[in-house]
Amino acid sequence: MSDDYAHGQRDGLRLALALLAAEEAKWAALLGESRSGRTNFARDVRHKSFQVAQKRLQTALNRLKPKDGVIADTELASALEKIGL
Repeated sequence: MSDDYAHGQRDGLRLALALLAAEEAKWAALLGESRSGRTNFARDVRHKSFQVAQKRLQTALNRLKPKDGVIADTELASALEKIGL
């Protein structure tokens, strides 16, 4: 796999993580706000599913991390800092 292709994959995963973090924050703010137990349960399920998806993407991103370490660590740290993980 070429370095450019791998970098593009990592960028795509970082973008997906950022989108999931935004959606998770949206649903976290709505947890328990409704008077309906059904609605609150649905919101809780959505929130948890976003958390699980984020963890899976994080795992995939870690597997794509280059072995040289230095560039990848700074690249990964800045991306994780942006999404708050």
